[in-house]
Amino acid sequence: MNRESLLRQIGWFAAAVGLALFLTVLVTLPSGAPPLTTIFVLFQGGLGSLSKFGQALSVWVPLTLCSVGLLIPFTARLWNIGVEGQVIMGAIFCTAALRPFDGGGAGQIILALAAAALGGALWALLSGLLRVFGRVHEIFSGLGLNFVALGVILWLIFGPWKRPGIASMSGTEPLDVSLWLAKVGSLSVTWAGLGLALAAIVLAAVLLHRTGWGLKLRAVGENPKAATLFALGPRRRLLQAFLLCGAMAGLAGATQVLAVYHRLLPSISSSYGYTGLLVGMMASYRLGLAPFICLFFAVLNVGSIQLPLQLGLDSSLSGVIQGVMVLSVFIVQGVRLWLAKRGEAA
Repeated sequence: MNRESLLRQIGWFAAAVGLALFLTVLVTLPSGAPPLTTIFVLFQGGLGSLSKFGQALSVWVPLTLCSVGLLIPFTARLWNIGVEGQVIMGAIFCTAALRPFDGGGAGQIILALAAAALGGALWALLSGLLRVFGRVHEIFSGLGLNFVALGVILWLIFGPWKRPGIASMSGTEPLDVSLWLAKVGSLSVTWAGLGLALAAIVLAAVLLHRTGWGLKLRAVGENPKAATLFALGPRRRLLQAFLLCGAMAGLAGATQVLAVYHRLLPSISSSYGYTGLLVGMMASYRLGLAPFICLFFAVLNVGSIQLPLQLGLDSSLSGVIQGVMVLSVFIVQGVRLWLAKRGEAA
């Protein structure tokens, strides 16, 4: 990339940030909150201390696993909307693998992580099979399977896995402390969680940009008919993409169980699957940008807790700001493409 191209990209990025700030001001005005103060409180709440940064990293781990995983099927032009359900099924399989044990150690934790990856992968495979053989679009099958996964987790928590003598939204019986993932010092984030997220980034980068498999997957996404003619095995590669994405989403569910809540909750996914879709769109599906945008969203997620405490605002405002950021990027990209086409026509 030459210097002129780099400066142009920086200029467009600055335009997107400026538009996002302007729209954020418009969003916060009806609530009566000072816009700049609101943004400051959000970022201070996520970066104001080492402890808060650790909380942001604990959010970054599952969000990165989901976001990076989503980039794999999108390389083949597949929208794996069902990633939210795959996170839930990963958490369910993780919990199921640990239920026979009252305590344990590294062996049980590795077993739980493997089970979580398997659960997420199998749930993603269902959507892939419906797409490849049933010609059901992955958006519709994914949304349907998300609701099914939510129904399964509610049934387990209020039924077979309910706490002794009580069934409530508080979830299942807590795991023994020996089954918790080890934290980084006094921070909320765990060593294993960081390792899984970084490994997912490296794996996706190698697979998509350094192997023939990634090149063929991209070819399948660009022209499925040509991929069939050249015997690239488009069906097999689409299913493999779903499996890999589902496995990463399942691991995200496992980190929620083993590192954050230490039990199975109805809201175990924390909507990281849906947020991961926003991350992918904001990053324009470029792997290099996804981890940094995940960190940005994680900071907003943690900082939103301070909004009702310091400004009397609802914490959901951070979600609105996230949406504004994505919308700003889309608007700027649309303007950029329109100007480019206009220049070509001229």
